[in-house]
Amino acid sequence: MTAVSEQTGTWLAQFTAQPKAVTWLQTLREAAFQRFAELGFPTTHDEEWRFTNVAPITRTGWLLSRDLQGAVEIPEDAKLHLARHALYDRSAFVALNTAFLNDLTFFEVPRGAVLEEPIRITYEFDQANHVTHPHTLILVGPHAQCTIVETYIGTGAYFTNAVTEIVGGEGAVIDHYKLQQESPDAYHVATMHATLGRSANFSSHSISLGGTLVRNDANVTLAEGTEATLNGLYIANGRQHVDNHTQIDHAKPHGTSHELYKGILDGHATAVFNGRIIVRKDAQKTDSKQTNKNLVLSDEAVINTKPELQILADDVRCTHGATIGQLDAEALFYLQSRGIGRRQARDLLTYAFAQDIIDRVKVPALKDQLEKVLFEKFHEHAE
Repeated sequence: MTAVSEQTGTWLAQFTAQPKAVTWLQTLREAAFQRFAELGFPTTHDEEWRFTNVAPITRTGWLLSRDLQGAVEIPEDAKLHLARHALYDRSAFVALNTAFLNDLTFFEVPRGAVLEEPIRITYEFDQANHVTHPHTLILVGPHAQCTIVETYIGTGAYFTNAVTEIVGGEGAVIDHYKLQQESPDAYHVATMHATLGRSANFSSHSISLGGTLVRNDANVTLAEGTEATLNGLYIANGRQHVDNHTQIDHAKPHGTSHELYKGILDGHATAVFNGRIIVRKDAQKTDSKQTNKNLVLSDEAVINTKPELQILADDVRCTHGATIGQLDAEALFYLQSRGIGRRQARDLLTYAFAQDIIDRVKVPALKDQLEKVLFEKFHEHAE
């Protein structure tokens, strides 16, 4: 047997044991599993995964969550968009999610509607040695406005393989938040893809706090006059590994994008940031800025950062940059000279570094929750 067939063979029995779906969905599942079998899991020989070794995931005999073994019902409005944005032909994990599409969370915001309360989606998991494949699809009609809060929590050792697809119509305004606060023994791989209409405004904030191995792929496709913002905060310690890959695709002219990801690493933690901005040939007058900043608190922590620009148009303004540093020695000295202990001064400066992202959160309850979590995390050793 080939290495790929050895990897995928363990999933075949679970795939064939699923209850059969309606014809169109069963066809989709089978095509996705076939693609998964062709791709196999990525290895560190793949450029997109060179710093993230998923062997701990591929070598574990995960059981399908017993909550996800029934037949799924797909609303009519979802059929036109399901698996059309986060494409399974490009990613083994998206293909696997689509092959086991038993857990669909679907929301549709009508044209012109303005939702006062956030759409809250919480995935909570506590089945050790099991895998779950949550799939979220949100359709936001033209000129509609909404906020989405997507949360992942759980206890024990398990594997979450998530896909989120967001479609925004012309002039839609969408504010999306993802909070990943899973068990320190959990594995989390997720793909988010937002496809945006003309003059839409989209922002997404990714907060990664838990998990032993985490991979977040955040992708956005812009139309003419679209504005998109991707912000992220990842905090890792111990032997945690967090990998953030982003792609902002300027497909049409007059698009604007902003991106700020900040990471804090301690202990033997490792992290990856790979941010790609694509400006297509016809996407003139694009304005795009990308920044990645990392705070490394120990000699053993490692960050690999790679900002990328692929520009095929000639009338654009694009910038990108990355920094890796330690706490400012002068700032530490200043705080200590005011009677603050060294450990407490260190925690205060670390908290301030993270606060820059938290201040961008517009949902009061979520912002309060995050501030509490960060305060406890950075002050637990305060003097």
